[in-house]
Amino acid sequence: MPTATYNQSFSTAIVHGSGYVGRELIKLVCSHPSLHLDTIVSASAAGKALQEVHPSLRGLSDLAFTAPESADVAKHDVVFATGVPGAGVSTYRLLVEAGYEGVFIDLSTDFRFADPADHLKWNGSARADDSGASDFVYGLPEICGPYPAGARLVANPGCFATGLALAVWPLASHLSGGSVHVTALTGASGSGVSPSKTTHFPDRDGNVRAYKVFAHRHLGEVLQAVGESLEIAFVPVSGPWTRGIWGAAQMTVPAGTGLDEIDHWFNTAYADKPFVRLWPNQLPELHYAVGSPFCDLGWTLSGTHLAVVFALDNLLKGAASQAVQNANIVLGLPESLGLIPSTSELPQDISHTPWN
Repeated sequence: MPTATYNQSFSTAIVHGSGYVGRELIKLVCSHPSLHLDTIVSASAAGKALQEVHPSLRGLSDLAFTAPESADVAKHDVVFATGVPGAGVSTYRLLVEAGYEGVFIDLSTDFRFADPADHLKWNGSARADDSGASDFVYGLPEICGPYPAGARLVANPGCFATGLALAVWPLASHLSGGSVHVTALTGASGSGVSPSKTTHFPDRDGNVRAYKVFAHRHLGEVLQAVGESLEIAFVPVSGPWTRGIWGAAQMTVPAGTGLDEIDHWFNTAYADKPFVRLWPNQLPELHYAVGSPFCDLGWTLSGTHLAVVFALDNLLKGAASQAVQNANIVLGLPESLGLIPSTSELPQDISHTPWN
């Protein structure tokens, strides 16, 4: 994909855009200076105006949802696909059959593992079609970038996977043979727009419930991204709120490891990464990350006991804003374009940022 200029406009389609992540993607693309939203696709919302499906987006666009069988998504420069497992494969098949040569960002679980055996192990079922899977890059830019020249197919990471991998990667780069114990809580929107007994808010409100203990599929993504120099035990937990992930990774570090050294690991790893905010010797709160495109990382050390806390918005850095970040990268645009205002656009009072 050639390097883009700021004044280029890339025709964009969003497939399966009627869910929570689809709503956030629509909002981001509509405000992006170089992406132009021309098509939104949904089987369940076909024919409905955008504001009927997403009332909070009233006035943002006069587009209506198109049925999958009527949508020619291959005519666009950029295609985002959200949706349940299988949605990414089905969209990719259509694009390949149409000879598509543009950018495809898949937010489903379908292409996160190039190896069919790994996909089967962590997702519990075989991929519907393995052709082309090895052509996708795993889209966690802070760890897996820079992407190969000409990359245009991106598998957007899972939400837990993003926060956990970013928290652990600096440790995995300097330590080996240890164990990391992670507990992370996520809001109800991480389970998608379709309600179930465990995500229905009257059952979730005032409650905390662990699930898929030591076996969550996002753990496989973390091991793929950061390597297996550390043993990671992950306990995912459903929290009684709507959006956002807060997690703590704990481990014992070698005697003599100082806080200055750990500060250096994280500062070096993320010095030029605009979507990671570091909180040295502080533990971030969920409140400040929700509504933002950032993953917040903080840590504290007591003797040999280290805790690294991460916080992010599961619908943004865990999904939609990371997808736009990836589109910017493969299109040759500035990585933060449309996601972080320039310094001159930021308010003087940082307590009233665009994200809080």
